[in-house]
Formats: sequence, structure tokens, C-alpha cells
Amino acid sequence: MMTQLKVILILITISISSFAQNSITPSPERTEGEGPFQQLVIRGATLINGTGAPPIGPVDILVENNIITKIKVVGYPGLPIEKDDEILVLPSAKIIDAKGKYVLPGFVDMHGHIGGVNQGTPAEYVFKLWMAHGITTIRDPSAGNGIDWTLDHKKKSAENKITAPRIFAYTAFGAGSKNGINSPSEAISWTRKNAEKGADGIKFFGARPDIMEAAIKENKKLGLRSACHHAQMDVAWLNVLNTARMGLSSMEHWYGLPEAMFTDRTVQNYPLDYNYQNEQHRFGEAGKLWEQAAPPYSAKWNAVMNELIDLDFTIDPTFNIYEANRDFMRARRAEWHEEYTLPSLWKFFKPSRKSHGSHWHYWGTEEEVAWKKNYKLWMTFVNEYKNRGGRVTTGSDSGFIYQLYGFAYIRELELLREAGFHPLEVIMAATLKGAEALGQEDKIGSIEVGKLADMIIIEENPLVNLKVLYGTGAVKLNESNEVTRVGGVLYTIKDGIVYDAKSLLSDVKEMVRTAKKESGTEIVQPGLK
Repeated sequence: MMTQLKVILILITISISSFAQNSITPSPERTEGEGPFQQLVIRGATLINGTGAPPIGPVDILVENNIITKIKVVGYPGLPIEKDDEILVLPSAKIIDAKGKYVLPGFVDMHGHIGGVNQGTPAEYVFKLWMAHGITTIRDPSAGNGIDWTLDHKKKSAENKITAPRIFAYTAFGAGSKNGINSPSEAISWTRKNAEKGADGIKFFGARPDIMEAAIKENKKLGLRSACHHAQMDVAWLNVLNTARMGLSSMEHWYGLPEAMFTDRTVQNYPLDYNYQNEQHRFGEAGKLWEQAAPPYSAKWNAVMNELIDLDFTIDPTFNIYEANRDFMRARRAEWHEEYTLPSLWKFFKPSRKSHGSHWHYWGTEEEVAWKKNYKLWMTFVNEYKNRGGRVTTGSDSGFIYQLYGFAYIRELELLREAGFHPLEVIMAATLKGAEALGQEDKIGSIEVGKLADMIIIEENPLVNLKVLYGTGAVKLNESNEVTRVGGVLYTIKDGIVYDAKSLLSDVKEMVRTAKKESGTEIVQPGLK
């Protein structure tokens, strides 16, 4: 009996040890946030509802037990707010005075990795940075901490036992040695087991066409969704058009899209000494890819775009994650690194032949110029895709290439604006379009009666200047000729629970300060040391 007990204890110890080695530090129990409340009233706000409608206000928003039950205009701009006698306020109601403030739906990050062991980023750090920037829902593509870990945190977030966005878990699918999937039948079996575990979908990187098709079709038959980073190792035989026809739900980044529009070649024009394992080769040559595809508005360009739209295909571009490629100094010197980037993450970002995305072996003017041209063509396609009715969402892919959780998401909004989106279209991409892509548009994504109480309250108008959504705010010269900081999300409301966004940022700042002290790192940002 004792021997049996010892074996059990050893197995448990091994299991816990393995779990810890492959996953980041779990999120602690929630100690932040007020609520939920039987009644929550947001009074006198200007509403940007996420549907593309222009702002309207002042309005009162009534939330009862986490459901929006009433939205009513209560006056006119510049005049005193009228009392809404139709909203019955209980003595226990939480009332937020939002006069002069703006209310938006909670943001959806469609490409949110929950930290990483190599980055040394604990879940609490990542979650609080997201929540402080109004991100109330994330899709974790790959479930990099393990599907069991991710589903455990998804459950705790759904129960509001931790301070975290709601989580959608897409397990990484890897053919060959990674997951031992070497045939269509094995792909179908793996896909069924993934669904049985409770995953929301699959994140693909590529595979042999018959294996990929079997998994995508089975996943769709089970009612789940899918995403794909069409990695260069597999894109020659499976581009975006191929996988979309199989039933893929969405594409990440842009790999596989130019390849679908080749007219005079079938593979990227790789230099003959190219090595995919060399990260500078990989990212340097990727910056020349869009110029190898059919030009904008040409017959091939139009045909690919129109077919993807007909297939109800979603593009999640993640513009921000590659921005350092067109302006290395800007990304590396971003003002938030100093106080909000952990020393371990900063070390991961630095030039390295081992760390993914740390491809600054000798990054120069030629690479940046190529990437600037790449962006112009890429943005042209994405903006026109939106104009023709295609779904474009907002994802950050933070934790790589000098992009920090939360801050990178706001930068993604700015880059959608640069691509040609109207600010209202930017907000739609960040809210309702993300909800649609997740199949959750009946619950989240816009501020409408009957939906969950996921909202952001901010003192500045983000349509005028998206920079006010950064945790560090925006620089503004006041009437006394003094430089001030304005903005930063004031409150993030998730499931009717009100979080002080600035307090969450203060927690992160303290984590970074402590980590610096323990590691003997005085500063993070200046120089490469």
C-alpha cells in the first residue's frame, strides 16, 4: 500500500514539475475589481457602441446582473443631464458618473499569447497589461502554456476568480514529429480529442495538404473554428486560398496571401543561400514578398480577394508585430519599455540567434525600406478587403519583436488607421468583428441591450486620437503652455465587474520594479546592454 502511495506521489510530482516547466506562473486569485452588481449604472456618457454608428450622448446605460438592459439618451451636449426616471436605481446600485467621458465595448485581441516561458512573463503580468488597455477578450492561438493550463485559466476567468480577459483557446496543430500526426486518419483522431478536451479551435502552422484538409474539415464538422499562420515551410503547397477552400476560418499575419496571388512563380524568390532557421533570412526576405505578388486591383488580386470574401474568411493582420522591421529604433525605444517591460522580456527581445523574432543580426536601411514597401501593399489589400465587406479583426501577437502586451494592441489600432480605416471602422475591427470571428457576436463586441457588460470608460475621445488609449496616454500641450499627459483607460468593465485600469498598470509597474531589483537591472531600455 505504501509502495503504491509512493508511486502515486512520484507521478503527481512529475506531473506538477512538467506542468511548471512548460507553463508560465499561473494567475493568482482575483483581488481587484468591484462587483458584479445587481445594478450598475453608467450615467451621462458619450457612447461609441462598436457597430460603426457615430458617437451619441449623453446616455445612461443600465446593467443588471451582467446584462445590459437599458440604454437611453438623457439630454443634449452642453446642457445639464436629464434625470432618467425610467431607470429604477436600487439602494445597492453602483453608479459611475461618466459625464464628459466615452464608453466603448471591451476590446477583443484575436492573437493573444498568454506570455511565455522563454520571455519570463507570468500570467498576472500579461493579464493586467491587457485589462489595463481595455482588452476583455483574447484568443490564445497555440495555447502555448499547454491546453490544460489554458483551459484551466479560461474557466477561472469565466468564473471571475482571476483578473483576466475571457479566453478562447486554440490548440497548436503540428504535423510530423511535433504531435505525431502523419496521416489524415491521425489528424482526424487528434482533432476529435482536441474538441473533447474543450478547446475552442485549432491554430495551424501548416502540414501536408491531405493531413491539413482532414483536420480542417473535421474541426469544422465539430463546430469549432480555426486559424493559420501559413509558415514558409508549408506555404508552397498550401496558400491562404487553398486552406480557405478547405474551411479554414481565419488567417494570421499575411503569410500565404501574397503566395495566393503569384502570377509568374510558384515559390517565393528565396536567395540560394537562404536558411529558414536563420531568423534574419526569414524576416529579411519576407519583407520583399508582397512585391512578388500580383499588383493591387489586378485581375488576380481581385479574384483572390473576392473568393476569400465569398468564403466568409477572416483576416487578422497583426500589423504591429512586424513594425520593428520597418523602424527598428522606434519599436526598441518605445516609451513604455522603461517602466512596463520585464527585464527577462527585454533580454528575450534583444538580438539573438536563438530567440524567435530577435532577428537583428545586422538589420539595416535596406531591410527597413523593403518592409516599408511591403506594408504599403499589405495595407492596401487589407483596407480594400474591409471596403468590399470582408472581415478584418484586431490581434497583437505581443511578447515578440519589441511588442509589449496591451500597448501593442493599441498600436495595432493606429496601424489599421494608417491602412485607411476610419476610426469608427478601427473600433469595429477591435470589437464587433472580433466577436463575429469568435462566433460570440450575440454576447460581446458591441454595447447593445441583451449583451454582456464588457465596456471601457475613458476621459478622452479615442476617435480624435487613438493614442489616448495607451496606458501611458498621449502628450498634450495645455492652455498654460505646459506639456501634460491625457488619457489612458479609466475603467475596464468585464462581466459587469469594474476594474480601475490605472491601478492595474501600477501593479505591473511594481512587478517590473521588483524584477529589476532582484536581477540587479537598473534600467531596461537604453542601449543593448
